[in-house]
Amino acid sequence: QSGNSFHVFDQGQFAKEVLPKYFKHNNMASFVRQLNMYGFRKVVHIEQGGLVKPEKDDTEFQHPYFIRGQEHLLENIKRKVTSVSSIKNEDIKVRQDNVTKLLTDIQVMKGKQESMDSKLMAMK
Repeated sequence: QSGNSFHVFDQGQFAKEVLPKYFKHNNMASFVRQLNMYGFRKVVHIEQGGLVKPEKDDTEFQHPYFIRGQEHLLENIKRKVTSVSSIKNEDIKVRQDNVTKLLTDIQVMKGKQESMDSKLMAMK
């Protein structure tokens, strides 16, 4: 009503009739996942408390750039991209430490394997 969101009043009918016209699927969960990737969020009303499912099959989604009459804002709705710059240096350090430990463990196992191989040869 305010022009800053859209409603899906009947998810079953929407998935069956609308989604196949514009997508290669008719899966509501996949549609919602796509909305999330583009920054749309499900609107939860205070009276629902966020925990209680609404009586009717009405789901509302909003995005800061999805506003009635403001078509020029639509170009700002872009798919979110996980960039390498979003990875923290601490995470890289931890991962590097894990790789170093794995390589060390592999070297130790390789040494033990070679030792076992030579003992087995001596026994033969």
